[in-house]
Amino acid sequence: MKVTMLWQYHQAKKPSAMFTSDWLSAKEALIIADDLEKIGRLKDIEFKDEKGTSWTKKEMQKLLTEIEHEPQDVTVYFDGGYHKDSKMTGIGVVLYYKQGRETFRIRLNGLLEELESNNEAEYAAFYEAVNQLEILGVHHQIVTFHGDSQVVLNQLSGEWPCFEKVLNAWGDRIEEKLKKLGITPIYDPITRKKNAEADQLASQALRGEEIFSQLQVT
Repeated sequence: MKVTMLWQYHQAKKPSAMFTSDWLSAKEALIIADDLEKIGRLKDIEFKDEKGTSWTKKEMQKLLTEIEHEPQDVTVYFDGGYHKDSKMTGIGVVLYYKQGRETFRIRLNGLLEELESNNEAEYAAFYEAVNQLEILGVHHQIVTFHGDSQVVLNQLSGEWPCFEKVLNAWGDRIEEKLKKLGITPIYDPITRKKNAEADQLASQALRGEEIFSQLQVT
């Protein structure tokens, strides 16, 4: 969880001033706030998260205690591959997240039937990624989605229009579930090379190799 700090410097008979910090992890911000209080120059402090919600120091401490064991700082990679001749679809999803002080990775794929195009395969992969976020218990936070499909990411972000009924239906389902989970998405198009993990999973699915793994990473 990232926050920015807004605090007022104050000392008797001297000018006061307001300061704003860079973006910090919430834990780092609380350490700095404690240090400012110790030197006796802190009159007031406020924490603001990435959604613009404001928190007092006491509220921030309580929040961090409550979410200590929940997944945080989630990053998603997704990819879909469509085989035109067989009309089979392979999807690949990779999730990175922190829980407590540890970082974890989930890798999974799936084989689907009856889709109509590579773009629909990409939407299906994205939708499965959101399903996995729900299973993991990710809610009310910002999540970054990386993929090499310019079409899907730009349509979901509203940068590009979507005129295909089938793709619009996928988009509606995705937006509905993101809203239900309180997830604010960041859509980040990347190159196919940078999306190699998810791409490989989708290809393995098309070859009949089913994969699911969850492990701690360094």
